Amino acid sequence: MATAQQQDLQSQRLVRMKRIALGLLGVAACVYALATAMESRHLAWGYVAAFAEAAMVGAIADWFAVVALFRHPLGLPIPHTAIIPENKSRIGANLAGFICNNFLSTQQVLAKLEQFDPAGRLAQWMAQPDNGRQLGRVGVAAARYGLSAFDDDRVRAFLGHAAAAGLAKLDLSRLAGRALEALTEGGRHQALLDDVLRQVATLVEGESVQEHITDAIAREVKALRYVGLDQVAARLATRKVVSVVATTIGDLAAQPEHPLRQRFDVFTREFVERLQHDPDFQARGEKLRADLLAHPALGQYLHGLWDELLGWLHADLQRPESSIGARISGLAQELGERLQSDASMRRWINEQVTSAAPLAIERYREDIRRYIVERVDAWNTDEMTAELERNVGRDLQFIRINGTLVGGLVGLSIHAVTQWLRA
Repeated sequence: MATAQQQDLQSQRLVRMKRIALGLLGVAACVYALATAMESRHLAWGYVAAFAEAAMVGAIADWFAVVALFRHPLGLPIPHTAIIPENKSRIGANLAGFICNNFLSTQQVLAKLEQFDPAGRLAQWMAQPDNGRQLGRVGVAAARYGLSAFDDDRVRAFLGHAAAAGLAKLDLSRLAGRALEALTEGGRHQALLDDVLRQVATLVEGESVQEHITDAIAREVKALRYVGLDQVAARLATRKVVSVVATTIGDLAAQPEHPLRQRFDVFTREFVERLQHDPDFQARGEKLRADLLAHPALGQYLHGLWDELLGWLHADLQRPESSIGARISGLAQELGERLQSDASMRRWINEQVTSAAPLAIERYREDIRRYIVERVDAWNTDEMTAELERNVGRDLQFIRINGTLVGGLVGLSIHAVTQWLRA
């Protein structure tokens, strides 16, 4: 819908064109009156009169045609006039059909999508730093609005109750068993064991640990302290300890079927099984859950955590150089650059858009058609007529102007032919 200023400008242009067309009709009438009065004095005045007479006829006929589109000429209920107001519903249906059939057909939209290259355009747009910063600003504004909405006691209470209700439904023992089962599936726990062994080997071989072991052994062998051999014996013992640990770790790492590894496997399987099916473990899990729910510190912790999160987010979002905004901008630009350099990913995105488009088109095309029909049908007839006349009425006045001139030329030609045939 046009603004009031645009409507005023369109109305002024329409009035100006109407005055020009009406002025031409008035000129033709004056010329006809003058030519008729002077016709007996010279033969040329007959040609002028014929031109002016036909010009008046053309002007009036085209005025009637233009006015008949929007209203009854002179207020007379002449059949097949006021075409737009009288046929508003049919016009809406035809307009909807025209748009849907000629602009929203599946083949046309798909062809346009292929030409459009959505992934390429998206990548190019996102790779521009200014666009990334714009996305960052939009993201910050959206986050700031979301925080202001969530920073409410009702939301806090709701989240607290929801968290408590969710925790009350958890079977902690069974859940822990499933999590541990997933973590150990496919021998993942053996890889974890290897990592632990490497860390232990590194730790034992460290100078500080060996010194600590040496001091501990020296304190235990008090009898050798008096002869000054306590540190010597402690260092020998330390080397033995480190050597045994290193040998054991080496054997464990080199032998997948080592007895200690097998015992670790058996322990892990039994522990997972007990977590999921042992009533004693399940009872312990239920007791732990009940203790958590009954403890007031849980609610305080959740509220404090929520407050800290909101406080940090608020502080960050209020800064001109928000880290969240910068992160969004950076991610957008990085994603755009990666898309630009990855042709296969762009093809995949375009293929997904193209495959999803027919379903969306078929689903929403009839909704668009119904919306157009309902919108036109609900539009006030006088307002719709005035709006259409403001937008196209100025161009229609050229029909009246052209009708005046063309009609005059036709009348002049007919008069000339008539005089020639009489001669």
